[in-house]
Amino acid sequence: MAELFTTISQARPAMRPAQKKVADFVLKHPEKAASSTISELSKAVGISTASVVRFCEDIEFSSFTAFRLAVSVASEQRRVARETFSIDKDEIDPNDSMQEVVAKTVFHEVEAIQQTGSNLDLKTLEKVVGLITKAKRIELFGLGSSSLATQDLRQKLHRIGLFAFDSPDNHQAITSSALMNPGDVGIVFSHSGVTPETLEVLKIMKRSGAKTVAVTNFPESVISRNADFRLTTVAKETRYRSGAMSSRIAQLALVDFLFVRIMQLRLESAELLLQRTYEAVRGDRL
Repeated sequence: MAELFTTISQARPAMRPAQKKVADFVLKHPEKAASSTISELSKAVGISTASVVRFCEDIEFSSFTAFRLAVSVASEQRRVARETFSIDKDEIDPNDSMQEVVAKTVFHEVEAIQQTGSNLDLKTLEKVVGLITKAKRIELFGLGSSSLATQDLRQKLHRIGLFAFDSPDNHQAITSSALMNPGDVGIVFSHSGVTPETLEVLKIMKRSGAKTVAVTNFPESVISRNADFRLTTVAKETRYRSGAMSSRIAQLALVDFLFVRIMQLRLESAELLLQRTYEAVRGDRL
């Protein structure tokens, strides 16, 4: 139930215009949605009751009554979560104090990590870990804030002896991806899942015979649909927290999930290599 709002947010991009209106209303006014009849909600949104029913079906609810109950439960759970962080609402207000800004930012950071972890397909995560550990070569690509996740994953994998590369721009990524072979793994990061350059790189990786993985916030996005495997993050965008902030936190958490599992499977050799790399730069520390 607590993840209902996540389900709605992630399903929204693939919805029809009428259903998007319901999604936006529920996400913005969950308490009103929970207390409304189907007629009241359709009138408030400006669509037919049939469209509201289709919205419920889109997110796999058998009836509007069941959906309304789920919204009520999710709203209450979110209220309790806000109380834990001593905040009265999620959104940062222009008049918030420094203390409120910090508390609300922490709330969203923790929420992004918790929901990314709880919504992950663990079987897919395990398969991706297996691919990475056996790969001859790993190509990573992401633009903007997503490139921070690729740099972090590449640095971590390099330190335990895995051949991972991330290209600084899409032209280099295209040429590098064209040289991939079966047995290689390509991982692309895109919060929206619709970045044209990332989609192009992904398709070239696939044509080269590599297994491909998409890390995105929207499981039904075009990039997710074109990858062999998808790992879904959960990052909520707000007025003062753009996707470049929330997506970064969620993507970096997913990188850590991958790396810790890889370390666990390669513990003896990985610990030795980490120690060797630590000793190599020891002389550069004060």
